[in-house]
Amino acid sequence: MNDLQSPSTKQILIEKIKKYTLSLSKDTLSIEEPLEIRLLYFDLGKRTQKNVSITMRTPGDDPDLALGFLFTEGIISSFQEIKSVFQDSDCSSEKQNKITVELHDGVIPNLGNSDRNFYTTSSCGVCGKSSIDSIKTVNSFCKNLPPSFSVPVDILYNLPSTLKAVQEGFSQTGGIHASGLFDLEGDLLSFQEDVGRHNALDKLIGKALKDNTLPLNNHILLLSGRASFELIQKAAMAGFKFVAAIGAPSSLAVELAEEFGITLIGFLRENRMNIYCGSERVQISTQEK
Repeated sequence: MNDLQSPSTKQILIEKIKKYTLSLSKDTLSIEEPLEIRLLYFDLGKRTQKNVSITMRTPGDDPDLALGFLFTEGIISSFQEIKSVFQDSDCSSEKQNKITVELHDGVIPNLGNSDRNFYTTSSCGVCGKSSIDSIKTVNSFCKNLPPSFSVPVDILYNLPSTLKAVQEGFSQTGGIHASGLFDLEGDLLSFQEDVGRHNALDKLIGKALKDNTLPLNNHILLLSGRASFELIQKAAMAGFKFVAAIGAPSSLAVELAEEFGITLIGFLRENRMNIYCGSERVQISTQEK
């Protein structure tokens, strides 16, 4: 095992029991630490700094996380609004748990459409989001014409193993979520891991925002766990039309996917899946193999 300490994991000494034998053993844990996301902007010539959210996350790719969060919450609408992103260290711990996103002069953040400006856990649900209609008001991609494509089931069956093969954090700890971005041929383009499932997706979308590759309407999003309302909301904000989850969707997630014309698959495993909506984008071969 590599002795270098990863910024996203830590080792501790634990007591392990195997049948009736007690022994000491090292265990690797996913690090969970708070990240304070702050906005800096000028309103009527006045310099304004606002604490937007504190989220529990796995350290790493914090700028992408902050950008993705601000975009999927409708607080910013494009990367062109960003002047700079910088991170501060806590004097006592020297940990970089504060990040500030500075907007260009004249850009006013849309804080009125977000009521998540408070502490959120790594597994929070809707967190006060008022309704599906409120998402539509800040989603610049919701009126895009739905793309006409279909994905063969054999490609979909291979997605979980492809993502799992690159999940270093999960292989070390067994306690971390991932979001994977695939093209329509099933090739993995990028992925992110985090102790919070919504953080992993925010990191993925934040990178796409920075790289100017939104909307992601001709891509497949794979979620390593369940598909919650919040994750489908974030996927819709990024323009996804195809979302697959290894776990189960919630009822509200299915409703939201239907509203935005998103194909939603759950319980994706080798040779089986459930299609909850948008089955026209799933290509089923009738040829026996």
